[in-house]
Amino acid sequence: MALITQIPKNSREEFRVSRDDFQGYDIINIRVFFVSKDGEMLPGKQGVAFKAELLPEFIDALSKAEAA
Repeated sequence: MALITQIPKNSREEFRVSRDDFQGYDIINIRVFFVSKDGEMLPGKQGVAFKAELLPEFIDALSKAEAA
């Protein structure tokens, strides 16, 4: 896993963006991590993963959302 960035969501959660290899596919993974009872950051069920080749389409869509 190649962690790209961490973005705070709130005091107990953060978004983590990473680039990974999953079963031979180059993927972008955006997942919510949370603080467990013992203080460790763990991945939650919330998130999205997609083939890295689709990244330009996601960037375009997010740019449109920002401009809206």
